Amino acid sequence: MIADPRRAEGKRYEQRYILLFAILAIVTGADSYRGIHTFIKVHLKRLNKAFGLGWKKPPAHTSIRSILSGLDAADVEAAFRVHAAELNAATPPPQGGCRVLALDGKVLRGSFDAFHDGAAKQILSAFAADTTLTLAHVEIDEKSNEIPAAQRLLAELDLTDRIVTLDALHCQKKPSQSPQPQMPTSSSS
Repeated sequence: MIADPRRAEGKRYEQRYILLFAILAIVTGADSYRGIHTFIKVHLKRLNKAFGLGWKKPPAHTSIRSILSGLDAADVEAAFRVHAAELNAATPPPQGGCRVLALDGKVLRGSFDAFHDGAAKQILSAFAADTTLTLAHVEIDEKSNEIPAAQRLLAELDLTDRIVTLDALHCQKKPSQSPQPQMPTSSSS
């Protein structure tokens, strides 16, 4: 369950529908709060009928922004993981019985913050190849790389009967196991 941070009064639009409609809008190409508003406006009759709603008009883009920006990212990720795991478990494993889990990092397009000189956000995702579902994702720290994020994500996931694939970047030896650099010796003549 994703907690709704809004006060009880003034909740004209239920958070769960705003979140669902935002996901549908983004999947169909919306990339802003105004885009989500436009999606809801265009499909309002269908959405009302499909979900038994009686919305006379879509929420304003500022309301959508307020609702979505107030969500706790950890709550959304937890709900996402539970839902993805249920969907993944409902699909039988492929013949041979072994499932493949691929971990891969990506930079989020448009996430660079030029105003605050912030680097683009990087996300590491766990993708179930047989069901084509993203099971989890974690943000890669700005001053880090995929390796610690992958170790953290692997510790959080059920890896039973799974083949895990990663980029070659993850084939490095731990720094404590690498040979110490030799100091050059000088020879006198």
